[in-house]
Formats: sequence, C-alpha cells, structure tokens
Amino acid sequence: MSLSRGPVAMKAISRNSVFSVHREARAALSKPALRAVRREAATTAITVSEERSHSALGLAALAAGGLRVRRRTAGSSRSTATVVASTATLAPEAPTEIFRKDYVPPAYWIKEVKLVVRIFSGKTEVSSRLRLELRDGMPAGSDLSLDGEDLTLKKVLVNSKELTVDEYKSEGEKLTVSGEALKGDEIWLETVCEIEPEKNTQLSGLYYSGSMYCTQMEAEGFRRFTYFLDRPDVMSKFTEVRLEADEATCPILLSNGNRIEAGKLDDGRHYSVWSDPFAKPSYLFALVAGDLDSIQDTFVTKSGRSVHLEIFAAKEDKDQLWHAMRSLQNSMKWDEDRFGLEYDLDIYNIVAVKDFNMGAMENKSLNVFNTSLTLAREDTATDDDYERIESVIGHEYFHNWTGNRVTCQDWFQLTLKEGLTVYRDQEFSADMGSRARKRIEDVRVLRAAQFPEDGSPMAHPIRPEKYAAIDNFYTATVYNKGAEVIRMYETLLGKEGFRKGMDLYFERHDGSAVTCDDFRAAMQDANSKDLTQFERWYLQAGTPLVHASDSWDASSGVYKLELKQVVPDTPGQTGKKPMHIPVRLGLLDRDSGKELVSDTVLELTEEAQTFELKVDKPPASKPVPSLFRGFSAPVRLEYTYSDEELALLAGGDTDSFNRWEAMQRLGTKAVLDAMAAPDVESFQPDSAFVEAMRRTVTDRATDDLSLIAYALILPTEGTLMEVASPPIDPTRLHAARNRVRKVMGESLRSELLERYNELAPAEGEPYVVDGVNASRRRLQGVLLGYLSTAGDAEAAALAGKHFSTAGGMTDKMAGFTTLCGMPEAPETKAAADKFFTDAKGDSNVVDKWFSAQARADVEDLLPRVKKLMEHPDFTMKNPNRLRSVVAVFFSTPQFHNPDGSGYDFAVELITEVDKLNPQVSSRLASAFRTWRRLDEGRQKMILERLEQLSKVNLSKDCLEIVSKMRA
Repeated sequence: MSLSRGPVAMKAISRNSVFSVHREARAALSKPALRAVRREAATTAITVSEERSHSALGLAALAAGGLRVRRRTAGSSRSTATVVASTATLAPEAPTEIFRKDYVPPAYWIKEVKLVVRIFSGKTEVSSRLRLELRDGMPAGSDLSLDGEDLTLKKVLVNSKELTVDEYKSEGEKLTVSGEALKGDEIWLETVCEIEPEKNTQLSGLYYSGSMYCTQMEAEGFRRFTYFLDRPDVMSKFTEVRLEADEATCPILLSNGNRIEAGKLDDGRHYSVWSDPFAKPSYLFALVAGDLDSIQDTFVTKSGRSVHLEIFAAKEDKDQLWHAMRSLQNSMKWDEDRFGLEYDLDIYNIVAVKDFNMGAMENKSLNVFNTSLTLAREDTATDDDYERIESVIGHEYFHNWTGNRVTCQDWFQLTLKEGLTVYRDQEFSADMGSRARKRIEDVRVLRAAQFPEDGSPMAHPIRPEKYAAIDNFYTATVYNKGAEVIRMYETLLGKEGFRKGMDLYFERHDGSAVTCDDFRAAMQDANSKDLTQFERWYLQAGTPLVHASDSWDASSGVYKLELKQVVPDTPGQTGKKPMHIPVRLGLLDRDSGKELVSDTVLELTEEAQTFELKVDKPPASKPVPSLFRGFSAPVRLEYTYSDEELALLAGGDTDSFNRWEAMQRLGTKAVLDAMAAPDVESFQPDSAFVEAMRRTVTDRATDDLSLIAYALILPTEGTLMEVASPPIDPTRLHAARNRVRKVMGESLRSELLERYNELAPAEGEPYVVDGVNASRRRLQGVLLGYLSTAGDAEAAALAGKHFSTAGGMTDKMAGFTTLCGMPEAPETKAAADKFFTDAKGDSNVVDKWFSAQARADVEDLLPRVKKLMEHPDFTMKNPNRLRSVVAVFFSTPQFHNPDGSGYDFAVELITEVDKLNPQVSSRLASAFRTWRRLDEGRQKMILERLEQLSKVNLSKDCLEIVSKMRA
C-alpha cells in the first residue's frame, strides 16, 4: 500500500566541516509517502523548487508521523539544551498495546469465502459465508472469535441453521460463536450485517466517495465491513462475491479476480459475480460500485497470455488516465525482465478515488488509488506528479508478488512487504529515468522523514515489537528504512546473489503468510552467506553513527581507514550491539581528482575495525575518501572534511550521490554559520561556498540537469533542525537559510539569469513530458527561486512572466508558488485568480492552488491559512484537501510562531479532525515531533498543548501518538 527569536547559544561550525551522526534530517511520505511516506505524503509533491522543497519535505515527514528527539550517544558531545520536563502526572493513559512475541495462530482458518453485498441508498447489507477449518492441534468444539466494528448484526447461521442467542455473543468489537455450534465434517458460518457507508468518514471499510462506493481494508478495515478473522495470516479463497446495486447510480460493479456472471434484477437493479482463484488475507479484498468511465488496453505476458487492463475514474477525469496505463504496462514488463515475475490473472483493474486516506492500495487485481496518484495531463500535473504516479503504479503492481502472493504472518512483519516493495519501486523508477537522480531523491526523503523518527519517542525497528494502533506504523521507518535494509542485501550479495535470494524466497513461500526471518533465511541460504548479525537491522531502532578516521603511508601506498560504530539508545532499547554495515567507498587523488581506488565494499561488523586499501600508483598526498557511496547504508557519517576536500568531491567524484552530498555539507555549514552570526541579515558566506555554487550554476558538462538542480538546493530546514545544536529558535534558523539564499541570489545574479534564460523554451516550443525536459524545468525552477529572493518588483515581474508563459503545470506551479511569497505584488493576485479559474474544478489542481498559498513564506501566514479554510471549496472530510492546507501549514516555519498561535491552531484542528478520521488526525498530531529540540519557551507551549490534547476523548490512533510524544 502506498507516506523555526529568543536567546540561543549557537556554536559556529569551523572551516573544517564535520558532518556528525547527530545531523539527522527532520520530517519529510505513506500507506507517502509515504505509503512509508508514500501513502499520505503522496498527495503533496516533494518538489525541488528552492522555495518549495523544504516545506514539501516537511509535509512528507508530517504525513509519515515522524517525531524527533535528540539523544546523547556514546562518542557524541553533550548537548547543553534545556528540555522541559514532561511529568508523569500529566501523561494520558496510553492505549492497550499488542506485542510481537505474543503471536498465536487462530483457532480456525477460513478456507473459503462467499459474499453477497446488497447496496442501497443509506444502507448496505453484507451476507458472508465462511468455510471454517479447525487448526491442527486445536480441540474440537473450540470457540471462534471474529472481529467486527460498527456493524449491525442481523443473524448468525451455521450450516444454514440460525443460531440462538445462547450459541453466540456479540460484545464490543468481537463476535464469539460457541464451539458447540461449530461441530461437523464441514462448517459453514454465515452472518448477515448492515452498515452505512454514506456515514463512514473514517474512509476505512466500505464508504461512499463522490460517484462511487469503494473499500479500503488495510490494515483493519474488513472488520468494518463484516465479521471476520481480520488478520493477515488468514488467507482465504473468495470464490464467490456477488454485488447488487441500482444500475442507474452504480452501473460499474467490481471486485477481485475474474467476473464470472452478471445480469439484471427487478426494480432497476443489477448484479455482478466475481471469483478470485488465489487465497488472500481480508485486507486485500476490494469492491467498487459506481458511475465511472474507463480506458482499456492489454498487456501480453512473457508466456504469451493477454491481460485485460482497465483504469476507472469519474467521467470528467477519463482523459487523464493514459499516463497511469503506460506506467502499469512498463511495470509489468520491468518485473518480468528484472525478477522473472509474471502477472497471474487475466484482468487487472485500477480505480481512481477522490476521498482516500492513503496513496494507493494493492488489492488483488483491483487496485484503488488516490486520484492524486492516478490522474495526469500536462495542464493538471507537474513533472514530479508524473514521476510519482509512475512510481506508485509500479509499487502497487509489484505488491502482486511481494505482498499478495507472499504476505505477512502478522502486522509486525509489515516491512516484509512494504520495505521490499518500496525498494522494488525505487529500482523501477531508477531504470525508467535517472538512477543517480532517483537515489538522491530517495535519500532526501529518508533523511527528512525517517532519521528524525529514529531519534524520537516514536522510534521503532523496521519490524516493531509492539503497537496500539497498527495504522500508526505505516511509517518512514517501516517503508523507507525498510527499503534501505533490502538495498543492503543487494550491496552485500551483489545483484545476481540478490536475485537468487528472491527466487528462493518465492519458491519456498508462494501462497503463504511469512516473516522477515523467512526472507533473510532465503537470502542467506541462496548465497551461502551468514546473515545472522544482519537481523539486528530488524531488531534495533535508531540510526547508527559511523565515525571515520584515516592515515596514509605514501611509501607503501597503503591507506588505512578506521571505522567505529555506535547505535544510539532509543525508547525501550539501550546497550545495543554492532550492526552489519556495508561501506561502499572510493579514493580520489587530492591534486588531480583522479580516482585512485574505485568502488569497494567493506563490511563493518564490529564496534571498531581498521581496513587497509592498497593504491597501485601512490601519490605523495593522502587521498580524499569518498565514503558511503550511493548511501550504501542508512547511517550518519562523522568524518572531518575540509572545504577544499568537499569542493573536490563536489566537482569530480565519480559517484553522483557523493557529489551532491558534498554540496549539502557545504550548504549546511553556510546556513549554520549564518545562524550563529551576531547579525543574520549582514552575514556573508565563505567565498569557497559561493564559488562552489557558481561552478554548479555554470556547469554545462553534466547532462542530467536534475543533478545540478539538487546540488543548488540548500539543505531543508527540517534537516538543519536536526544538525543545529539545541536549543533552536526555528524563526532564526529560517532567517539564516533565507539569508544564505538571498546572498546567493545577489552574488550570482548574472550567472543565474544567464542560465535561467538559456533554459527557457523557445516561443512555440511544444510542452513535452519526458526526463530531459523535466530536468530542464526542474533546474529552471530552482534558478527562479534564487532570482526571486529579493522579493522586489523585478522579482515579481520575473515570476509573473514564468507563470503567464508556462506551457504546463510544472512551470505554472513554480511561478505561482514563487509569487505567493510576494502577496502584495499585483502579479500575485492576477495569478491566483487565473490559477483557480483555469482549474475548472479539477480537484488535484485546486489542491495545488490551496497548498501554494498555505506554504507561502510570509509573516502573516496563519491568518491567510484560516482565510483559505473559509473558502467554499475547502473541506476537512477530504484528506487531500485537508492536507493541502492544514498539513502544509504545519510543515512551515510559521507554525512555530513565537506567540504559540500555530500550536493553538493545531490543537483545535487535530481535535476536530479526530472526530472524522483518526488516521489523518494521528498524522497531524506529529506536527509537534521536534519539541525537544526547540527553545525552552516553545517547549513549554507545546507540552501545554499536548496536555490539552490528552484530556480530549481522542481516538486510539491519535492517543497513541500524543502519549508517546509526551513520554
């Protein structure tokens, strides 16, 4: 399934820039991005526009529910920050938790399911027939306990005989059937329930959205549909699913598998019957009934079978579906080529839904997608939207094998399907576009969303040990760090060895519900490599710190590298053991920049190890190490680089990721120096950094312009929040970053303007959506951001022209977002009116209109946001629309207004949203995640607001977040 001025004691970074392990990255996407970021974060672009990038990454982290607390670890310097005590007497009572160690299989298995779903306006009747099988070892006559929530139970039958009230008990969220009623050679249990999907604002189970009824069953939505063993290890064959509805309002009736029958009924109603030959857990069940239009195509598998592909949406959105179709076909071909995995049914349907909590859902043969991750046309979608749609379409398709054919034993194993599938969609996107650019994008999200989560009260291993509400663990850790753990398998085993492990995994476990240990065993056995220690990545939370030091013997040509690792303490986990860490590195000649040692992978398995590398033609000077190339492990590196060494890496490293990384380190030093300066507004960065930026702007040798664009973007404020020493005044940090940007805009204006004009499309040039043109627009958008830092009439005119001459949504959005930071300029009002008029009611475009204004860099942002919420097109019931305003604002520096007004606003909104949709409210509550790193005044204000929230009758989802933040 697809997620900010008071007294501050700042220490200036020296000219030798140390990038320590404590420099974590704050908040960035979902079931996002995240689903790990992919589910929630997916609805708002993570862009590279200089003005937009930091808040968009912050929004992605907010969606992922990221929290951050800096903790001192061995080998680290002690923080002098004052942390306001959160006393136990104020802590709310935490919800009941479930533990991984307590896993027990159910007393019964459900081998077969037959459903009849009768949809009427105002109510829906669900009749389910379950063929039960007593688990081996269980005594005959064992009771059966089924899950159910918000159901009106009408009757219970066993083998067609209605049970008396003495033979079953419906209490709370359980239906218990007496074992005495469950005897016989074959047991069919039938229940009849009524539900009200039109009133379902939680968007979990069956609900009504726009012109359709649809479902979202993961993680525990099926129990809101009918009584069932709603857990992933119960894999059942849904052999007959009969849907009945009014034909005029619901002409389309869809479910999993193949349609085997359809026909007319009395009173203008009709029916459709579906059968899925593959066993699946209840979370993969889906149905859709509504008035939809569609596009159709086919895909011929490697074995020659023709698969019917159909994508459904509201009738007005039909012409925006073709990019999704091409992405699906590319995904199917890629999975055959890369992993030898062929699709297994004759039909594959996708439905685009406007009201959806997540990004998308991989229901067997019937994917349900958020419209923001399905609909695309040049005038409605940005280049980032196109790329994200391709990625998430791939993600959900790849789940057919990694998630559906092989699923999870329990929800603690969630990363087994999500971490693995995020890795697969990352590789797919890398092969479809630029591998170097994709790797940078993925690490930006990881550092912005997952690193702060790893250092917060919400820290958990990629395989959690406990939870209260499983929906809170669709996190950046489970998804994005989980993907990094999968990537480390490939780094250690090689591409061929990883494929061997995947083949053995499917050979052993196809059709089963398994564990992360089963996956690790397949990788180990297929390659005869001991991966016992590697299990610690599943067991231990926290981002490891790797400290590197080196020495050089020119006479022997031996370079010595000493590595030390520390895994920091996290809530409930102390005294951790060393990880198994792959370290990919190279060595560069300090004078010529020539590569002396190419990619080499070292395996760090102890607390401290020394490695020796032999250089064939040793130079006199010590080589410059390029460490953790390609970000070979999700760690923080502490190594003392000089500005000159960083400039060498930025300009000549053969590893594109480390070229970008060097620029990030230089940019971090510049902003933190500005923050520590007596007067931020008169600060001037080091000339070395200015020249490095100048070389990047004027770089015409790099073909992938996206790499230049990313290199020019300063680290996000969320990342800087984790790097700076607390207590932190977020307002001053914001001013420092803006000051560095402004100096760059002034100092490099001629170069910026020349490159900007050079990238402008020729008059009449067609707007083309492809990698080359997207990279050109991406870089031009970043340059526009720097050129507009003055905020004067000239800047407004440039941004206004960028907007008015835009050939598509990417340039239009870049121009409009830039103008929103200059609200008094006449161009801004004109652009806002035109943008909204041009949207013509398109929901995704209107969301963009809202979000651009909600993240504007203006002092009076909160009143503007409240005004936006009075707009007739704003609603809190639609997750996309709510996030486009509220979640976006929570990710801005203005959220941390010194008067606490942003925090008051958050408490009010979280309380209201929680009544409607607990999954969304729990993610909004993570807006307070960084409170321990802030100045004392803000800490006190946030604790007061958390106390207010704790006294409200919150949902289990939201209460778990609030409780852990205050622990």
